[in-house]
Amino acid sequence: MSADIRGRLAGLGLRLPEVSAPKGAYVPAVRSGPFVFVSGQIPLTGGEMTATGRVGAEVSPERARELSRQCALAALAAADSVAPLETVVQVVKVVGYVSSAPGFIRQAEVVDGASELLVEVFGRSGRHARSAVGMNILPLDSPVEIEVVLRVSEDDAR
Repeated sequence: MSADIRGRLAGLGLRLPEVSAPKGAYVPAVRSGPFVFVSGQIPLTGGEMTATGRVGAEVSPERARELSRQCALAALAAADSVAPLETVVQVVKVVGYVSSAPGFIRQAEVVDGASELLVEVFGRSGRHARSAVGMNILPLDSPVEIEVVLRVSEDDAR
């Protein structure tokens, strides 16, 4: 991966947020060998929920897509806390959970917000396998939750 990943983020008008404190008995990210497993990230701003509710009811699909993107950026911050983003070789897997109103079937479009951000940041290495899952409700009434698995170079171990 490019050593100028932070420059790429800045060029997109983005900066990594502070890593959110866990809302339970877990850690934001764990490195195991060449993989970083990022816990599910919900849309937080200053430690508070950015938006709440079900997509297709209280939250529009377009807004949820933006929130999904915010979650992916938070996932990168969490990953960076255990392995520098400059060492990311591949985004391996993304799982997106969408709190869905009855009849809402556009979960994949919502999670595209996260997927597109990862490709913008990492280029071809950002292409990944993915699941987009509709849920009845998510923690703290979050509209979306994104988890990510990354493969990193083993040259740098924090």
